[in-house]
Amino acid sequence: MMHVVTLGVYLFCLAAAAALTLWSDRRPATVSPPSRILDEIFVSNAGRITVIVFWWWIGWHFLFAQTLDG
Repeated sequence: MMHVVTLGVYLFCLAAAAALTLWSDRRPATVSPPSRILDEIFVSNAGRITVIVFWWWIGWHFLFAQTLDG
């Protein structure tokens, strides 16, 4: 049961991200496009390190840790 809830939450987040991306294409004055947001994040070293740590965390939990369980 918990796997279904977890999968549902991740699918909801994916759908929300897709909706925000489409919304930003249609109304860029309301919502900034993801490319502009990433440009602002990558200006500082702290932003770059944060993105690298986030991707490492995603890779660890979804790619590598899966092989440790079984």
